[in-house]
Amino acid sequence: VKVLQENGDDPEKHLTITASQSLDDTDLCILKNDWGSIPVQPGDIIHLEGECKSGTWIITRDSGYLILYPDLLLSGTTISNSIRCMRKAVLSEKFRKCESGTCQMLIGTILHEIFQKTGTNFTQEELQELAFRTIHGPKYLKEMYQLNVKQHEIMQDIEEYLPSFSKWAEGFVHRPTQTNRIKMQLKLPSDDSKEDLSCNIEVTEFLDIEENIWSPRFGLKGKIDVTAAVKIHRRSGTQQKIMPLELKTGKESNSIEHRSQVVLYTLLCQERRVDPEAGFLLYLKTGNMYPVCGNRMDRRELLKLRNQLAFYLLQNVCKSSRENEQTQLASLPPLISDSQACKYCSQKHNCVLYSRAVEQQMENIFIPPDMGPVIEKETEHLKASHLEYFSLWYLMLTLESQYGKNKKGYRNIWMMSASEREKAGDCVGNMIRVERVQEVSDGQYLHWFQRKNGTMVGTNLMLGDRVVVSGEERTLLGISTGYVKEVSGNKISCLLDRNLSKLPKNILFRLDHEEGHFGVDASLGNLSKLMEDSSASERLRSLIIDFCKPQFIQHLSSVLPHEAKETVANILKGLNKPQKQAMKQVLLSKDYTLIVGMPGTGKTTTICALVRILYACGFSVLLTSFTHTAVDNLLLKLARFKVGFLRLGRAQKIHPDIQKFTEEEICRSKSIKTVAQLEELYDSQPIVATTCMGVNHPVFTRKRFDFCIVDEASQISQPVCLGPLFYSHRFVLVGDHQQLPPLVQNAEARDLGMSESLFKRLERNKNAVVQLTVQYRMNSKIMSLSNKLVYEGKLECGSEKVSQATINLPYLEDVKLELELLANTSETWLKETLDPNNPVCFLNTEKAGCKPSDIGIISPYRHQLKIITDLMPSSYVGTVEVNTVDKYQGRDKSIIIVSFVRNNNDGNLGELLKDWRRLNVAITRAKHKLIMLGCAPSLCHYPPLENLLCHLNTEAMISFLDMLLLDFVGAGPSSPGAAHPSGAHEHVYQCNLL
Repeated sequence: VKVLQENGDDPEKHLTITASQSLDDTDLCILKNDWGSIPVQPGDIIHLEGECKSGTWIITRDSGYLILYPDLLLSGTTISNSIRCMRKAVLSEKFRKCESGTCQMLIGTILHEIFQKTGTNFTQEELQELAFRTIHGPKYLKEMYQLNVKQHEIMQDIEEYLPSFSKWAEGFVHRPTQTNRIKMQLKLPSDDSKEDLSCNIEVTEFLDIEENIWSPRFGLKGKIDVTAAVKIHRRSGTQQKIMPLELKTGKESNSIEHRSQVVLYTLLCQERRVDPEAGFLLYLKTGNMYPVCGNRMDRRELLKLRNQLAFYLLQNVCKSSRENEQTQLASLPPLISDSQACKYCSQKHNCVLYSRAVEQQMENIFIPPDMGPVIEKETEHLKASHLEYFSLWYLMLTLESQYGKNKKGYRNIWMMSASEREKAGDCVGNMIRVERVQEVSDGQYLHWFQRKNGTMVGTNLMLGDRVVVSGEERTLLGISTGYVKEVSGNKISCLLDRNLSKLPKNILFRLDHEEGHFGVDASLGNLSKLMEDSSASERLRSLIIDFCKPQFIQHLSSVLPHEAKETVANILKGLNKPQKQAMKQVLLSKDYTLIVGMPGTGKTTTICALVRILYACGFSVLLTSFTHTAVDNLLLKLARFKVGFLRLGRAQKIHPDIQKFTEEEICRSKSIKTVAQLEELYDSQPIVATTCMGVNHPVFTRKRFDFCIVDEASQISQPVCLGPLFYSHRFVLVGDHQQLPPLVQNAEARDLGMSESLFKRLERNKNAVVQLTVQYRMNSKIMSLSNKLVYEGKLECGSEKVSQATINLPYLEDVKLELELLANTSETWLKETLDPNNPVCFLNTEKAGCKPSDIGIISPYRHQLKIITDLMPSSYVGTVEVNTVDKYQGRDKSIIIVSFVRNNNDGNLGELLKDWRRLNVAITRAKHKLIMLGCAPSLCHYPPLENLLCHLNTEAMISFLDMLLLDFVGAGPSSPGAAHPSGAHEHVYQCNLL
């Protein structure tokens, strides 16, 4: 293939084929004929391995490789699984959450760990003791609970394998004998090496276990079971190598899939060391080991297979050639005709579902004749509306995930230097390991990293963030993953999945923020589950897709136990009328209730009261929200009422005051060591709390709740919100669709309706809706803004005190007196602020006695927020809270300053200011004072902001200042942070201004 060599002679650089480069029809034919009919297009990223002469790469059957989309790293397991059915491999990548564990898989995982931990000491006594400790430790308790098996049953299965461990060690570790001679062709220095195939293998050391290797060079990734130091003894001499050892616990098949994995691992090993040329396949059931050579043809064919997989995984939509026509989903790899393989396939449900909902709507899609009846039977429980819902959401999720992958992703770790990534705050580089590594628990190691030189500034890494640890050298990509434990000065501590102490001390590390899969895995899994032929899924389909009306019980007496009436009555005393109505509606519901929590109406108080009432009535409750912070805010209030609960989730993300309620802490304090004890813990907790993403926990495989309460429901996308609803008989969604919707970054997905939350979708059933209208946050003048513009006058103040509340400034008179003593009028402070010679100012409200912690500054743009923070006195940073509108939802401050930033004559407000729900959130965060700054002519180009300005003008809440004011927040004429032109007119909108 002729490709313009843009990056010098470095064969490891990624090259981009563009229309201007020399790629003609002949070259495309070479790719198609020799590389698996992959339609490489101009603009596709490839990587070339092989010989380059005069800028021309020669890729032939005998030399060189072409890697398509090398930044997509595929595992050896995924590629080997695609040999018999590529469709299954693609679906397994997309629907990862649908692969349920089995007892055999758990036994295999435990056997791997036992084998790996032995080192090279395989005596039966050592193996028995290690197996007992592993099975009776805390690590696998949850998996055993999920599979409903006991520890002694697993121990019996494990013991059958242990003699084979010793048998293997006798032949290949302790004393390699002539009886274990095997044939393996490797490149040897001697001339007669081709004939000298027979050899003895001696494994001298386990250098690494579960070694994680990323290879953008080959587009591969994988964890090698054992990286072993090996001596190869031949008559012609002894050769030492470092080789991969792949462990298998199933049937001894020496199959093409198993051998292919080893071949791919030999390629991975090249990324970190020299080419091992071969690896070994060890079957733990028998102790038999097979050599697998990584020859040229096998590697080439597997890379062709990898290229096909990469194409199907990335080219999953078809852009229409017609303008304004909707993007369509692409077809998957063809269906195979193998009834036996399909019968037990883990992706059978998703395979036939995609065929029926998506592919059968396409032209020229071939379906094997014997698969037609199978597809029809497997999907006969689904209506046309259900298939349309699946197809639309699959498309929207695909579009959104592509946007995320283009903006973020693992590839930046190897395509950008640490210093480049540090500018965005997503990485810290030039770090060395300090202090001793501590094994905190089985498989978790505490590491400390410190900047080798210079200071660590500007990082966005914080407690609980997932990180990928790599060496600054290219050969040490992705060596470990884990969580940030602490950020302190120039040090960062991390809990990692591997012990890095064996690496040389002089290695420089980089820590990159792991952005994950953007929630797409969970969303597709929930979407698939919604289409299952089960009673829970059928019920949710009828309510959510078909809009069946929710049903209600007629009388409370049928659901309210006599012994709970007094407790319930006492709880109700502390609630207002709308909140009481919400309690009643939930108790009477058979299906669901929607609680509209308008700003400041005590949403958290309402949810806590609801949980307490349900608990008093003997109901079990699943309490969820999208974020850990939202869940913990509810639990902090609930804990004050002495209500017990179980908090699921990563300890690093949970509020310190909630830690004692976590599963990890309870198990530690109660010394839970058996499956029976764990089961007793789960069964004893009627209230369980977790995020919507946390419902893949084993407890949900065996437990259903009477009620599920979802907070922030109007901000959660439909597939994510579905997750916890499968595990309850009734659900309550709490939110307000007049505030921020689910975040959707892809414009086409947004236009197709992806920003519609489940709360918004179901709100059309008015009989299920209860509105909380009595608010306790804003005084009457601040409340009037959103009341007039959004809530049609439904909001009301909870008391006269709330209505008339103003900011308390104890030093106000002193400030006035000081100003009067100055030569000019009492407006001197304002004149000084507006003086063109003072282009940067911070309005110091502390003079009048307002605490900095009572002040919040809001702007739509992060860049402007950073400028504001940089301009603040150091003593204010961290006390005056400066944040985006999105971060302020659900919170409030005594004083809020809102900067609308934009000053554009062309009316270009930018996407963030065009969402009227974001405007509603911004103007409802203040309790006592709301100050808005912006350019009226610019803002009037958008109707909601124009309505706001008209209302403010009518109420005489606008002050016109004919001089520059917004420089102090770095606002600009066309973009955040730019300076204003001289003489620009700005307007300050002041509600209850000092």
